[in-house]
Amino acid sequence: MADSHESVVVLDAKGLRALAHPVRVQLVDLLRKHGPSTATRLAERLGVNSGTASYHLRRLGAAGFVEEDTERGNARERWWRSIHRITRLTDDDLSEREPEAVLAYMQSIAALYNLRTQQALNELQTMPQEWRRVMDLSSFALRLTLEESRRLREELSEVVARYRRDVPGESAPEGAVRVSLITQVLPELTEGS
Repeated sequence: MADSHESVVVLDAKGLRALAHPVRVQLVDLLRKHGPSTATRLAERLGVNSGTASYHLRRLGAAGFVEEDTERGNARERWWRSIHRITRLTDDDLSEREPEAVLAYMQSIAALYNLRTQQALNELQTMPQEWRRVMDLSSFALRLTLEESRRLREELSEVVARYRRDVPGESAPEGAVRVSLITQVLPELTEGS
């Protein structure tokens, strides 16, 4: 399931079912973005109770996405950390074997991306002007073949790979802030396209 060298997890059926819940997707995202945390702190960020966060963290732990951070905390406070930095869904057969789980997972990811966009828009009025100028919500209508679509996705991945990953605890240059870049290649396979 995991490639620890790159800190990448490729979803199998078990992992997919474990992540096919919006709260779990958000918990993994928060741990990747901000580093280790407790169920109580994560629950506050998500607006759920700590029992709910604890339950989902245990399920993620059983599936190998998070683990207890034994270097932190005490008998009363259990800390969790993400095991991987990146999640990939690359098994085409998985969509055939687990269509409901794939759909639930993808819907959870889409909801997370929408939440990130809404949070940025909520901060727009107080965002420094120079950062407002780089914020972008673009949509490009393209007419591509399947092969061109694959190449576009690969080329976008290569461009993104040239920039610094956001890793909790690693230093960044002065003035660097977290930036979310969300790419979507969405085929429109309706009649008349």
